[in-house]
Amino acid sequence: MKILIAGANGHLGRRFIESFGSEHDLIALVRSPAAAEVLFALPCQVAIVAYGDVQQMSRLADGAEVLINLTGIIKATKSNPYQKAHEETAAALVATCQRAGVPRILTLGICGSDLGSQNACFASRAKAESIQLQGLPGSTVLRVPMVLGEGDYASRALLGNARKRFALTFRAESLEQPIYAGDVIKALGILLTHPVPGVLELGGPESVSRRALIHLCAQANGDRPPWVISLPVGLGYLIAGFFEVVMGSPPVTRAMLELLDHDDQIESETAAQLNLTLTPLAELLGRIGEPT
Repeated sequence: MKILIAGANGHLGRRFIESFGSEHDLIALVRSPAAAEVLFALPCQVAIVAYGDVQQMSRLADGAEVLINLTGIIKATKSNPYQKAHEETAAALVATCQRAGVPRILTLGICGSDLGSQNACFASRAKAESIQLQGLPGSTVLRVPMVLGEGDYASRALLGNARKRFALTFRAESLEQPIYAGDVIKALGILLTHPVPGVLELGGPESVSRRALIHLCAQANGDRPPWVISLPVGLGYLIAGFFEVVMGSPPVTRAMLELLDHDDQIESETAAQLNLTLTPLAELLGRIGEPT
């Protein structure tokens, strides 16, 4: 099967290519030589394109059966706002597929996306989903919460907190429902050959507080659980707002903090529908602590 992958240079994109590159003809679409460089050793073809260049992407997509969309951001910048990163990219990918005769897009989304959301990222993500589902009705959106996998940024941050004596976090009672990166890749693989049009939500097997997650991560890796100090999220918004005023590219934004503070408590039949066995939370946390 010929498959195009947009946003292939991220952690999940690389894992997908490692898992399925020997089974399928994969073409990874990236926007820069630096992004392409991380893929050259993997079993795929790499094409450097501008996501707005529908003509070039259409030529690459000729004969493909599906396009996987792994693009997306949680922090907008002046040069890359949410509308450009999500809606404009989605529209270009739909136009590419329509022009090349690709019947569907398989998109990885985030839980919490909603057209009516007050959060700019969630609303933008939902608009991008709608563009894809309306443009290609056979498409699928797989929404996931926090994804943890060996060597990725989120896992390193969680492990760093779990190994401290005192761990600072905003609103420690916020609910997390992490899912193992390998399970997300398996789900995408299943949806390649067994399409389920529409929006699916796939959470991890347990929803726990951020405080509990830090403690469980420490225990799973043989460390003493730290004292978790919960900071008011309002303080975070105040700091982020200050950064937005004084910095052109702030390290954190209010919209980003709102997204990260979202309570994940997902109850769906998606895992059963896909006949997918989810990795238990304790096992997941142990895996991310293993040397890579």
